[in-house]
Amino acid sequence: MVTPEAPAGGAGADVPPGIAGLNSAEAARRLTQFGANTLPEVGTVPGWRKLLAELTHFFAILLWCAAVLAFVAGMPQLGIAIIVVILVNGVFAYVQQERAQHAAAKLHELLPAMVSVRRDSRVIKVHTTGLVPDDAVVLAAGDRVPADLRLVLAASCSVDESMLTGESEALAKIPGDTVYGGTFLVNGQAEGIVVTTGGKTRLAEIAALTSKVKAPPSPLALELQRIVRITAAMALVIGALFFVLSLLVGISWRDAFLFAIGVAVALVPEGLLPTVTLSLAVGAQRMAQRNALVRNLQAVETLGSTTFICTDKTGTLTQNRMNAVEVWTPSGQLRIIGEGYGPEAEITGDGAGRAQHLSVAALAASVGRAVLHEGRWRAEGDPMEAAIDALAARLAGPGQHPEEPTVSHRYAFDPQRLRESAIVGTTLFVKGAPESVIPLCGDNGGGDDGARGMVDQMASRGLRVLAVAERTLPGLPGAAFKLEDVESGLTLLGLIGLHDPPRAEVRLALEAARGAGIKVAMVTGDHAFTAAAIARETGLLGSPELVLQGHELPADDAVLAALLDRDGVVVSRVSPEQKLRVARLLQGRGHVVAMTGDGVNDGPALQQADIGVAMGLSGTDVAREAADLVLLDDDFATIIAAVEQGRATYANIRRFLTYHLTDNVAELTPFVFWAMSGGRFPLALSVLQILALDIGTDLLPALALGSEAPSKGALKRPPERRHLMDRALMFRVFGLLGPMEALMEMTAYTAVLLGAGWTPGAELPVADVLMAASGAAFTTVVLAQLANAFACRSATSPPWKLGWFSNRLLLWAVLAELGLLAVFLFVGPVAGLLGHAPPSPGGLAVAVAAIPAVLLADWLYKVIRHRNSGRAAEAVSGSAEKVQRL
Repeated sequence: MVTPEAPAGGAGADVPPGIAGLNSAEAARRLTQFGANTLPEVGTVPGWRKLLAELTHFFAILLWCAAVLAFVAGMPQLGIAIIVVILVNGVFAYVQQERAQHAAAKLHELLPAMVSVRRDSRVIKVHTTGLVPDDAVVLAAGDRVPADLRLVLAASCSVDESMLTGESEALAKIPGDTVYGGTFLVNGQAEGIVVTTGGKTRLAEIAALTSKVKAPPSPLALELQRIVRITAAMALVIGALFFVLSLLVGISWRDAFLFAIGVAVALVPEGLLPTVTLSLAVGAQRMAQRNALVRNLQAVETLGSTTFICTDKTGTLTQNRMNAVEVWTPSGQLRIIGEGYGPEAEITGDGAGRAQHLSVAALAASVGRAVLHEGRWRAEGDPMEAAIDALAARLAGPGQHPEEPTVSHRYAFDPQRLRESAIVGTTLFVKGAPESVIPLCGDNGGGDDGARGMVDQMASRGLRVLAVAERTLPGLPGAAFKLEDVESGLTLLGLIGLHDPPRAEVRLALEAARGAGIKVAMVTGDHAFTAAAIARETGLLGSPELVLQGHELPADDAVLAALLDRDGVVVSRVSPEQKLRVARLLQGRGHVVAMTGDGVNDGPALQQADIGVAMGLSGTDVAREAADLVLLDDDFATIIAAVEQGRATYANIRRFLTYHLTDNVAELTPFVFWAMSGGRFPLALSVLQILALDIGTDLLPALALGSEAPSKGALKRPPERRHLMDRALMFRVFGLLGPMEALMEMTAYTAVLLGAGWTPGAELPVADVLMAASGAAFTTVVLAQLANAFACRSATSPPWKLGWFSNRLLLWAVLAELGLLAVFLFVGPVAGLLGHAPPSPGGLAVAVAAIPAVLLADWLYKVIRHRNSGRAAEAVSGSAEKVQRL
């Protein structure tokens, strides 16, 4: 027998017993006892400490030491110049980091400013910070939960917990359930009692876990430390060697010591630090143009070193737009092809009439809607219910939309029933999980295997399946009935298959990642079946398929690490702690890990990963604060584009590192000649001239090399696992380009001296001759570096194959370099300070000849290297064929 009952009370009903709320006096007392409902401030680093860090890292300390030694050696101009380099670079790096850091909103904005509570037997608005335990909070659809609550009332209530759990679908809540601060009510109304506030909430626990995780040093930081150690050791050893040689040729110990200091300072590449910083800034700017916002400059290069990407599913691999793509009724089946939540769609199949009735029935049992906002259709409320609204509009026909059903009573979804119902007039409409709805139906459902078979078919294609049924109720329209009386004897209307479509570009992006030698895994809080279906559809899932669930992960770290270290693995239902564990285990196996995430639950793992990647559109502030990179379009393909730019930045650092170090060989050679001759061969370059080369003429071409665009093969090779300063680079610098520059430099210097009548071993020529010879040596190094800049654009191709005008910044830099050379040579006070004069015609001719000499030497090296690599490839191929024959 079906008996009517009064509608259930909502948030606006009379106050039920037990939730009358606190009085103002008790609330004030508890506020004093428990403190304000605010998240604990994460220990942020003050600005002055960040700036100090930019001025005191390993490379900067080396330069500070060089500046101090310059003052000790009686070269204050050099010391001041080095200090200016340190300060300008430090301030620039600090400004770049601060600009990136302020791109994300603050953590406390996750909590609402005002909230409705019951105080003194009435509903009032109070500030969120004033909430205390046992406060009665009143929530409506769209409200963000201000603290951890235990629900007392819940009418058609569902909560989006994705930022805490990673679960993409809103979860229905019933009285007695706990809802957590920072989540929000998707639909319905609710009232709850505050259980915990402030630092004791679940949100605060995860935020605290994030703050405790210390990010590992980036690969670039480790490489720069290595370069600094090598450079410092070379400078000290060579400086000590020249100190001993100076004593042996009869120079006083004081002068020998000052001379050794000068040599050591000259070997420090002062221009390298600002060049690295500006190159990273250029890379960050280019990434921003491709919708990737860099919050940590060194992340630019780290992306290029990435070997493993752990990606989320919803919104990153998929569009985060649920879509009804199939409708099955006992009389036929329809397929719907449409974009987003708009009413336009292509519909094929049979049974459109019954399908339309089914969609209206499902719409009646839904609260979410598809709405037009600023010319774009979007979900309002639950995306699944917005998809049902869009389905009803599509089936109604062009320009039509079914009337909004007048619902007299709703029976909210709950995890036990796995369905929800609504009464419209005298008809009950039910929608829910097929295993929950079909057994309640008559012959059209429970007795017909057709529906069950279709459920299995839809599910195997990765669709989320809803069953829709109806029943006519006795009694007057608008009456409400006991739940257990009405949800029986149903008639199955049919099934709806819903799909969150993958992004169109994901499959190509995954192929590019694998071509680049990067492994990809899905790490998500979603269901294993849903995650595996999307992974299979996008081409992410490997072969053989491996799908792990959080509660099934092996306790043994070594076993789990071995399972994870493969391409195409799916890890579902992970907690924040498990996601953090995944990142650590992969790093323990030598991987450079990029981890994506959008929720509060992702914060610790993003902080631990070498590259934390947060979502800009759907991500939370916690995730963005913990991340190094923010995807402005939430698109997985943007990660691969950023990896490509990261690899280009790594290659550019090698380019200008080669450029800088080549210069050092030419700068050191005059001191070698002087020492080997026992002081009888005049010194071709002074320390101030070397400084003018390092941070004057060399700086702009080096910066232009740092802006070189990615090569076509950047994503067609594995990540670089070699050192920035490896054998190939060292040979090219110290065995080829550097000696060629040094040879031309000393030839030009000697030619001027010999032209003036000087012979080796004779008295030093007059000052004017020495200054002209020194000017010739200086000019030769500048022009040789001009050619070297073009040679360093590629490690395999000569500049004429790349195109002389393909890097316009380099052309402008070379013109500026020539302008600076003219200033250094022809502006009297500047030339006098540097201790040189314009070269003679003979010296200038040798200097100009350095340009083709360097380019020719570089071309011959690349030709020989190309032939050797071809022979090596043939040898490997021949060995493989022999193995196959065996």
